[in-house]
Amino acid sequence: MKAPCYDLGLMDYPSCWTLQQSLFDSLISHKSAKAGAKTSNAPLVIAEATDTEGQSQKIVLSDNSEEAGCVLFVEHLPVYTLGKSGHSENLLIARNTLEAMGAQFFHIDRGGDITFHGPGQLVGYPILDLEKVGIGLREYIDALEEAVIRTVDHFGIRGGRIAGASGVWIDIESPRPRKICAIGVRSSRYVTMHGFALNVTTDLNWFARINPCGFTDRGVTSIALETGTTPSMEEVKDLVMNFLSEILNVKIYKNKIVCP
Repeated sequence: MKAPCYDLGLMDYPSCWTLQQSLFDSLISHKSAKAGAKTSNAPLVIAEATDTEGQSQKIVLSDNSEEAGCVLFVEHLPVYTLGKSGHSENLLIARNTLEAMGAQFFHIDRGGDITFHGPGQLVGYPILDLEKVGIGLREYIDALEEAVIRTVDHFGIRGGRIAGASGVWIDIESPRPRKICAIGVRSSRYVTMHGFALNVTTDLNWFARINPCGFTDRGVTSIALETGTTPSMEEVKDLVMNFLSEILNVKIYKNKIVCP
């Protein structure tokens, strides 16, 4: 089983959302058609979005029984997203104040509460058919967490899990553990979307305007803050991709964006 990985670079949230949703919807539709014994020689998915430099980005997935979907890597312009079961009061400033600071806000359909995405943060959107991969949703979320735990361990950071709180945390035994990676996932017919957000060199001041993930007694951190260094985003991407590939037993490989 395999899945191409596309690096979208820096992209605003709405454009990336359109791209991700198109891939997700197409995979589900194709899966439903397959179940109804309908076949087609057309490409499985053609999805397009525009990056911050105005360049059109197109992703085409082939109808290959060995392909489980794809993985998107991206850095977003500053944006806050609130999950479907989240609480709006966890945004601590007025929306117009937030927008005046150069950030956007969206209420979306993933699990979890409110979080922030911005430059210096590696956001991963695996859009995968878990039935092809051969695992369930809980095992998949565990795999995302484990890939991040192994990645931060490469930098000498001991990450871990906290029962009842998704994501990867630092100093989990302390009175105020710190989250280094948020995770929120949606699935339909075992096809996933959304994913993880790992703070690499993120400006953590953005998190002061929210109760991150709905918590008031826990902090946030980044690889840069924990190590006192400026890690390479490319190195982090490679580590996450390789660890996730190993854990899921899916060959995740770099693929190029088609620029029409």
